[in-house]
Amino acid sequence: MMNEDLSPQDRRRGWWILAVNTLAFTVCFAVWMMNGVLVTFLVDNGLYKWDPAQMGWLIGIPVVTGSLFRLPFGVATDQWGGRLVYGLLLLLAAVPTYLLSHCESYLQFCLASLGFGFTGTSFAIGVAYTSAWFPKHRQGTALGIFGAGNVGAALTSLGAPHLLNWLTDEGEHMDGWRELPRIYAALLLATGVFFLLTTRTRIVEQSGRRSLAERLRPLRVIRVWRFGLYYFFTFGGFVGLAQWLVPYYVSAYGTTVAAAGALAACTSLPTGVIRAFGGWLSDTWGARTVLYCVFTLSLVCCALLMVPRMDVYAPGSGVLARFAGAVVRVSADEVVVDSEKQGAVTYSLQPKAHELVSESQRNSSTLIWPRSMSWQEPVVKIDDRVVKRQLLARGTTHIFFQANIWVFTALSLLLGTSMGTGMAAVYKHIPDYFPRDVGVVGGIVGVIGGLGGFACPVFFGYLLRASGLWTTCWMFLFVLAACCLLWMHLVVRTMMRSEVPSLMRQIETRTAAGRDAP
Repeated sequence: MMNEDLSPQDRRRGWWILAVNTLAFTVCFAVWMMNGVLVTFLVDNGLYKWDPAQMGWLIGIPVVTGSLFRLPFGVATDQWGGRLVYGLLLLLAAVPTYLLSHCESYLQFCLASLGFGFTGTSFAIGVAYTSAWFPKHRQGTALGIFGAGNVGAALTSLGAPHLLNWLTDEGEHMDGWRELPRIYAALLLATGVFFLLTTRTRIVEQSGRRSLAERLRPLRVIRVWRFGLYYFFTFGGFVGLAQWLVPYYVSAYGTTVAAAGALAACTSLPTGVIRAFGGWLSDTWGARTVLYCVFTLSLVCCALLMVPRMDVYAPGSGVLARFAGAVVRVSADEVVVDSEKQGAVTYSLQPKAHELVSESQRNSSTLIWPRSMSWQEPVVKIDDRVVKRQLLARGTTHIFFQANIWVFTALSLLLGTSMGTGMAAVYKHIPDYFPRDVGVVGGIVGVIGGLGGFACPVFFGYLLRASGLWTTCWMFLFVLAACCLLWMHLVVRTMMRSEVPSLMRQIETRTAAGRDAP
């Protein structure tokens, strides 16, 4: 029975399944993102001395497990149903989450993180399980609502730092951090029991039993991997930022871990909620139109965010001698050269009138736009002999850009909102193109997106270590968004040439005419 043939009773039950699915996904996502806060807290308080690259690996390791195993878990959901697979995942993932509280060495942290990273597979399970309960024309909205479980990242970013402060008595008993993974393990256990007791199994019947090779056949289609790249950016970028922004705020802006978690939540909380709206937009306007808007807006945001906080002194416009002669006067605003042919020649200088920014302005975090100022300082003295085109005064340009924390937060919020909308649009494509393989295709797309969530913090850490610039993460995301937009645009043009050749010729003719117009 395909999901268009659902009975009225099953359709009503589908909304309850969606609610429980979303709750379970929220809990799993909160656990999956735990290292972003926990690792930053441990390093910031001196319990462990891990460098940015090591932090990036620990932040990204749970995402590896949750990514690589999305495909088999998606296949298992198609085969045995979401109730059994999801319920067992919640119960079993509680074990390594609890064991994290007993870790001492870096290796132990890595192994425990690999274990609780299985919570990341919940997305592939939930997509297939949710799709089975909704007709095709409602799947975009349903999957968008389910995807709102991304809000679990915001709950961890916002709540975990305060919980850690409370568990450690504001730093008096640092070993109290070990209670955090135990609390998360208890949440997984309780949610798993609730899930098994309140849901039921539903498997979409296929025409005949298919082998594993037949189930994996869609992986040969290049479209699947293109969707994966889109999800690498939208979901992987979101997961990476949800964890990376905590150490970003702490190191780049000097905030506390609690304040960094609250500011990072400003990005991840709306991203989870907006995903439901993104599903509705994809149902209404079409997923491709939504993705065009998503990638374009992301490029703009990343371009603005990649400008680093700076206080730069650079060479400016200097003053050169127009004639040879002897220097007879030097002051802050002029240099006079006695030339044999021209007599006394006065060269006006631009003196430094004041400081570009005051100390109070530097500390106020209120400056939005970059400020710059140039001046010239004499490099010659009285009685010096100068030749034509010799430097008389060196120019200096001072540029100060505060990278205002609130503007930064607003732009990252806009980027996160765009990513959340894009996640829903990507998954709207899957039931449309692969209605019989939602679990498999959703699994591989989820694998690629999850690998993005792993790769991004690792790349961010290495880029930071190599360049010393925190803003290199935005440069990386800018290139990634540009690749997604370019590939999608090329595919759309190819499709139009093959499916609507007359319309494509008209568009190309008008474009050429516009270029040739004076």
